[in-house]
Amino acid sequence: MGREVPQENERLIERLRQPEECRKAFDEVMRVYAEPLYWQIRRMVENHDDASDVLQNTFLKAWQSIENFRGDAKLSTWLYKIALNESITFLARERKRLNLSLDDEESHLVNLIEADEWIDGDELALKLRKAIATLPEKQRIVFNMKYFDEMKYERISEILGTSVGALKASYHLAVKKIEKYFEENA
Repeated sequence: MGREVPQENERLIERLRQPEECRKAFDEVMRVYAEPLYWQIRRMVENHDDASDVLQNTFLKAWQSIENFRGDAKLSTWLYKIALNESITFLARERKRLNLSLDDEESHLVNLIEADEWIDGDELALKLRKAIATLPEKQRIVFNMKYFDEMKYERISEILGTSVGALKASYHLAVKKIEKYFEENA
């Protein structure tokens, strides 16, 4: 289920810093990172069209601020941060647009999952997606990164700016809540 994040390419990062190579290098960045970023976004926003829009916004933001990428963090970490922030912004805008409380967002996400024509999953996979939708946003993010992307806590810490200990606790709580969901919806 995990989607491999491409290995960092020092030559690609070097090309991003050269004005005459930047556009071609960024096209390569989009080709290399589009799928892993899409799935990270998709697990948060649940709808294919919305996830595609958020991905486009992610690349647009990255392109607009490429000169600010100093290489302090990995390119993939920087892109994941942008994607995560764009996803959170999208969800907040949707909550406001639909006049949803945080509690109402859970049922909204479950409805999106049930109506999703793009995912052809078995009943167990659908149930897992619904269980994940019941998690608070932070736990949902941590669970998705750890479970689906198989990221190490250290990498998640770089992206989210949260301590490894807090991430472990968040993941543990998420797993317990998902287990409880499965027990109650057996």
